[in-house]
Amino acid sequence: MKINANKTNIKVIGRKLKKVNVRIRNETVEHLGCTISSNMSCCQEVKRIIAMAKEAFNKKKEHLLRTSGKRTKKEIEVEKFKYLGATVTNINDTREEIKYRINMGNACYYSVEKLLSSILLSKNLKVRIYKTVILPVVLYGCETWTLTLREEQRLRVFENKNLRKIFGAKRDEVTGEWRKLHNTELHALYSSPDIIRNIKSRRLRWAGHVARMGESRNAYRVLVGRPEGKRPLGRPRRRWEDNIKMDLREVGYDDREWINCAQDRDQWRAYVRAAMNLRRPELFENKVLRKIFGAKRDKVTGEWRKLHDTELHALYSSPDIIRNIKSRRLSWAGHVARMDGSRNAYRVLVGRPEGKRPLGRPRRRWEDNIKMDLREVGYDDREWINLAQERDQWRAYVRAAMNLRVP
Repeated sequence: MKINANKTNIKVIGRKLKKVNVRIRNETVEHLGCTISSNMSCCQEVKRIIAMAKEAFNKKKEHLLRTSGKRTKKEIEVEKFKYLGATVTNINDTREEIKYRINMGNACYYSVEKLLSSILLSKNLKVRIYKTVILPVVLYGCETWTLTLREEQRLRVFENKNLRKIFGAKRDEVTGEWRKLHNTELHALYSSPDIIRNIKSRRLRWAGHVARMGESRNAYRVLVGRPEGKRPLGRPRRRWEDNIKMDLREVGYDDREWINCAQDRDQWRAYVRAAMNLRRPELFENKVLRKIFGAKRDKVTGEWRKLHDTELHALYSSPDIIRNIKSRRLSWAGHVARMDGSRNAYRVLVGRPEGKRPLGRPRRRWEDNIKMDLREVGYDDREWINLAQERDQWRAYVRAAMNLRVP
């Protein structure tokens, strides 16, 4: 025999017992699974129900997690909890948060799916919907994420799914059938930086903000602090600071003391913009080569697939675009080094700017690239201008830079 309770009445098998002052806070008797025995009075059962409800409510209160202040209740250890909308785990792992963000992004995607596939809206408007409705949900709190290649791939798959819905299908020129757009075609249509570039740029911006904080701020103390105790056996997990150093290497900064560089706001802002708009030349070349050499039938599955980078380089016997750039740069450097001292190009090469340079690590100069190219081909002397006076020897270095195969 089940009963239900509200603020003023208790209902027992269709009858209401009035004049009973009973309040069960946010609980119902059905939820507690209580029943009335045939040989038990109603008042005794009501008292028992109230006692069970109070016990359940107090037990819930004991398990409230407090992040600051005095703990007046029993202290417990939890695996994860929500803080400011982000999932915090006891092992400081961001995979759970990234998975949750992708799921929330999928919920937003399915809520506007009809708009993204509508023929009444232009593609530019659909892209704006994606940027203003879906993307902010996925990127919430991304400044603190530690990304591995697996997480980056999941985020790219999510973005490509949205872009394919926006740009639709494409008719194949050979078979005449409709097919979905490839990743390279999506990136050509979507002119904005992809989701990984957005994350890296936001992460660098937040890193610079934290690096400029005072030493009394908790965020700065976490950044420069070192945990006590011994780490577990095995390879160390990738840290957030490791991601920052990798992002800086991509934009040309290869010094470990990045906190000092972040003190110069203008220079750090330049790195943030470079991380957002980075386009590697070899990606462009590989896209063109895949269009030239076409697809390849997989030996195992029998399906057609695009060529991998190593297969493209094996088919394209000429030096790649980076080797061409380095060889041409060395050729021009030798030409300038042999100029007369009155020529403007030579004066710019050997001259030194006046005044003091700004704080922070110096930016990479054109001459630094020349020295790095020479080190790749086996010349490690700083006086490269004297070497360039001998045309035959310099020409050998130029050819070596063109045909160098880096393993």
